[in-house]
Amino acid sequence: MNKYELIYIIDTTLEETARKELVEKVNGIIAANGGEVEKVEEWGKRRLAYAINYKTEGYYVYVAFNGTAALPKELSRKLGINESVVRSQIVKLLEKKSSVKPRPAHVAPATEETESSATAE
Repeated sequence: MNKYELIYIIDTTLEETARKELVEKVNGIIAANGGEVEKVEEWGKRRLAYAINYKTEGYYVYVAFNGTAALPKELSRKLGINESVVRSQIVKLLEKKSSVKPRPAHVAPATEETESSATAE
């Protein structure tokens, strides 16, 4: 299972009860397609960077979830059909893999001067 992040913007003209139902519906879509919702954060009403369909504000929702590779495509399709969702973006999280091996500590070779002074003491 892959890890994903989803951020979608809901139209602010939608009432609070309808907005809560939409958030639950999105979580249900994830669960119905074999995914598992880890975290849901409602960021609230914010100003958009630019007007989308003559709207300057949107209600932001963040979702972190696990799922198969086919889940983001289906979720994106269903969010695109819903008229209450202004924009959405799904991002796959990559695990950090360190393929670089640590270098061994480099010790300078002993010279004759340092060896003779160490034996003289």
